[in-house]
Amino acid sequence: MNVLILGSGGREHALAWKIAQSNLLTQLFIAPGNAGTMQFGTNVNVNPTNFEAVKLTVLQNNIKLVIVGPEDPLVKGIHDFFLNDDQLKNIAVIGPQKYAAQLEGSKEFAKEFMYRHNIPTAAYKSFTNHNLEEGYQFLETLSSPYVLKADGLAGGKGVLILNDLQEAKDELKEMLANQKFGAASSKVVIEEFLDGIELSCFVLTDGKSYINLPNAKDYKRIGEGDVGLNTGGMGAISPVPFANDVFMKKIEDSVIKPTVEGLQKDNIPYKGFIFFGIIKVGDEPKVIEYNCRMGDPETEVVIPRVKSDFLELLIATGNNELHTKTIEFKEESACTVMLVSGGYPEGYEKGKVINGLDKVENSIPFHAGTTISNNNIVTNGGRVIAITSYGSDFKQALKQSYQTIEKINFENMNFRTDLGFDL
Repeated sequence: MNVLILGSGGREHALAWKIAQSNLLTQLFIAPGNAGTMQFGTNVNVNPTNFEAVKLTVLQNNIKLVIVGPEDPLVKGIHDFFLNDDQLKNIAVIGPQKYAAQLEGSKEFAKEFMYRHNIPTAAYKSFTNHNLEEGYQFLETLSSPYVLKADGLAGGKGVLILNDLQEAKDELKEMLANQKFGAASSKVVIEEFLDGIELSCFVLTDGKSYINLPNAKDYKRIGEGDVGLNTGGMGAISPVPFANDVFMKKIEDSVIKPTVEGLQKDNIPYKGFIFFGIIKVGDEPKVIEYNCRMGDPETEVVIPRVKSDFLELLIATGNNELHTKTIEFKEESACTVMLVSGGYPEGYEKGKVINGLDKVENSIPFHAGTTISNNNIVTNGGRVIAITSYGSDFKQALKQSYQTIEKINFENMNFRTDLGFDL
């Protein structure tokens, strides 16, 4: 089977690495891919949100399965585009249709869904510029800290957690009246702050059956000890040590099952991944957010822990046959450490030559923001490479990743040395 992965990050490199191991694969294409994905397939210089160009790639290369990595094409309706096109409608797309993708694309849609199906989450209210004053009044009813979420997609940076009431009011005005996050913050969800420790859970579903993937915990902030600005993610660990069988059973019963059943009750077809951002409050799980795709950098630790043929599971999802499949995990822990450009997540330079990748032995370097220039692998993004390693536990896996990082360098390279500090 010929397969196309849409996207260019570490998530897509990890998916390409795994799918390339399958005997069911004939040819793999990645659009647009990066300097790492070309080891496992053919990179195609196509933007995943240019649906006509994607169509051309699919038809020219006899693609039978499309895996959508990032959220943007899903929220913009790429799956619907396939279903509504006579030449594409029988090609399986892994990733939900536009309406279902609102679980990620609209915080308000997700909150209403959770309330409707009794899925545990924080209390909330939504506001626009028209009822800004009511937003101020709602903030006054809450105790610090205050959580403000841009309703739309803001590249993982649309959530503010503020301790000061006046600052929260000022930021609410910045988001609503002054479009701090552009159209994404034309509506803002204010919710109660939940105090606890976070983890990410993932399922692959065909809309009726689902398979649990390994859980993970990522580290979002740029600074040691989880301080500073939010990033797309500085690293991840799997499995999560505090998520024992009892707690995972609670997540299954109170979050995962009601979500998949809720989609069926609401007549929302769903094929693809559901990412559950969970917070453990006391001993109870609550949902912080849904994503309609795999997380990044969590994919770089989740996928390496999958023992089964992943392409086989994806094909079964496309054919509504997931109920006939099971999944096996590797026993070892996996950890990934993200190497980022100096200045990230604010201004940073691209085009820095990356040295030492040829010396990597006991880790897997998943490229996130790289390209080829003058026969060199060079930086092409804020997050550059995720260094993933296995170990008997997360500490051993991390130790291996940090040893590997000593062999790699590029100008102004930055990474966190304290992953797992809170475990």
